[in-house]
Amino acid sequence: MKIKVIFVNKTAGSWVKEGLTEYKSRLKRYLAVDFIELEMGSSTKRKEQEIMEDESSKILSNVKSIDHLVLLDENGSVLSSEEFAKWMNKKFISIQGDLIFVVGGAYGFHSDLKERANEQISLSSMTFTHQMVRVIFVEQLYRAMTILKNEPYHHS
Repeated sequence: MKIKVIFVNKTAGSWVKEGLTEYKSRLKRYLAVDFIELEMGSSTKRKEQEIMEDESSKILSNVKSIDHLVLLDENGSVLSSEEFAKWMNKKFISIQGDLIFVVGGAYGFHSDLKERANEQISLSSMTFTHQMVRVIFVEQLYRAMTILKNEPYHHS
């Protein structure tokens, strides 16, 4: 199983890129993680529904039927870091394809994508920019791995 994280639109800002590079490097000790950035183009003259349909189509083109698709969505299940680590451990055992996480665009996820998704997870009841979510989520992946290995990174 491989872990993939799909980001709608390019990563902006050097601090975001540095954070992703840092945690991807740390994660190498535990598992392979691929970051996929989807170029969406300009959305200034398009309606929200059109934008979400386009994003959904591009995301789904990166997902095979056997893959386990998880949307990072404000309405998803809320897990503590420890619960997320346990959740990850279960997925390592039970999934046949790749484990794919998606950080969506500004308008959320299209209903087609929600129907295909196996699960939805919320990172917080607070709202973060889509750029910040990239670093926060990848850090949580790393934290989950250290929890599973009983390493001292996470203090509970």
